[in-house]
Amino acid sequence: MRLSVIRSPATSLLLRSINTIKTTNNLSVQNRLFANVKRHYVSKTNTKKNESMMYLDPTGVLRSNAEALPSDMTTAATTIGTPVIDSINPPATAPSSTLEEPTWDKIYDIKAPSSISYLKTIPRNQLFSLSMIGVVTLNKFFLDSCIKLFPYVPIPIIKLFISDLYCGGETMDEVLQCGKELQKRGISNMMLSLTIEDAEGTKNIDIDYIVSETIASIHKILLPNFLSQLDGTASNINDIAPGYIALKPSALVKNPSEVLLNFGNTKDIYWAEQRQVLIDNCSKITKEICQLNKDLLARYPDRQSPFFVSTIDAEKYDLQKNGVYELQRILFQKFNTVENKFASCIGTWQLYLKDSLKDIIEEQKMAERGNYKLGLKLVRGAYIHTEPNREMIIHNTKPDTDNHYNKVATLVTNDMLANGENSIFGHLVIASHNYHSQLIATNLIKNSKSPNKAYVQSNVIFGQLLGMADNVTHDLINTYGVKNIIKYVPWGPAIETKDYLLRRLQENGDAVRADNGWPLLKSILSSLRS
Repeated sequence: MRLSVIRSPATSLLLRSINTIKTTNNLSVQNRLFANVKRHYVSKTNTKKNESMMYLDPTGVLRSNAEALPSDMTTAATTIGTPVIDSINPPATAPSSTLEEPTWDKIYDIKAPSSISYLKTIPRNQLFSLSMIGVVTLNKFFLDSCIKLFPYVPIPIIKLFISDLYCGGETMDEVLQCGKELQKRGISNMMLSLTIEDAEGTKNIDIDYIVSETIASIHKILLPNFLSQLDGTASNINDIAPGYIALKPSALVKNPSEVLLNFGNTKDIYWAEQRQVLIDNCSKITKEICQLNKDLLARYPDRQSPFFVSTIDAEKYDLQKNGVYELQRILFQKFNTVENKFASCIGTWQLYLKDSLKDIIEEQKMAERGNYKLGLKLVRGAYIHTEPNREMIIHNTKPDTDNHYNKVATLVTNDMLANGENSIFGHLVIASHNYHSQLIATNLIKNSKSPNKAYVQSNVIFGQLLGMADNVTHDLINTYGVKNIIKYVPWGPAIETKDYLLRRLQENGDAVRADNGWPLLKSILSSLRS
């Protein structure tokens, strides 16, 4: 029996938008047309003063129909064609659907929550460590100096002052304890990442060891972490988020960059063999997860989402395009079939890439034809400072990336709300530190009247890195009652987690400086006084 796909209104609008942008002149007019966006308001009802309906315009920007056209653009807009006119004046009546659009009251005017409430809940030793983070991120000079000096800082110092904030530990027992601490904060599960990798092919790491340790972590960390949260009647079986294993292609084959660049070169015997090694290693781990999902489903038949999920992490653009997308597609075809109730494997899309939406839609079409589920983890992206051609492949501005991210998250969530278990999108992780992105998706689900709401609540998961955006995590749990939330938890040998921490500073330095620095120091002082 093949999956039936019902297009949601958001899907139809989005697909139409891609097909309507055909000429440079049209794009020029549209770019001018939508240049003065300041804030977005949303209402399901008739628009009031300062409110309007949120929708996706033909360029894919999440927009409001309250945004008036500049007077000198009215004539130009009428020459573009129906899609642009529709984007300025959406139809009075929406297409019939089981969905009701949620009400978002001035969502972009809501400020990100203060860190003070969260800081009051953590021990003094972590407050001291956070104070050090605040000092080194006071300004760009301090941050850049810290990045240069970081490789020379002794590991015992890093373990004493920093590691506990951002890493789960060195041993499985330490990571299991980290999971218990997260449970106390309302975070039911983790995405584990064994931080041993060799992107440049210079470490001569033991690939077989990584595979065996990763499989062991499923049984020794994720499984007991999940089972410990079940009550006697298992009535809360769908309140516990899945546990995830992050698989880095750069850790699962020798010379990974060259293997991924030559992933499609199956005529060359050497590269074909290396390709198969990578596929086999990812498959061994995912097969373990898939089988565990089947076993647990027999015990807990009311479960609506996978118990555990393998996640293919993203790589740099050329590796992603040449190898990673095809690698994760092969795993989808093997483990996300109709015969398996759950999507046991998801892939990662970096939405700061201009072509990521097009890639997702193409993947959706291939999944429909192949009759398997598409699993997604949506991130903004982590290689902006190292991509050689970033002006060509990455969105020009942060607002462009934010709009793109929110659009794709809305598209996938709406499709899942419309189609439930019949949606080609089988599982979604919204991995973001952006407060508004999390609120948009949270409210979309919370206010939906769809009969598939419970299914979507179990299969749309919110996630942030351990030690980052904790104010956002705390607010989602305590203000909005979000239960489907996880933390990305790196773990492993201290020397490897040190490399991870350095990458976080290098790749997320701007975000670290914006979220910490003096604002963090002031929040810590306020939390100590109150």
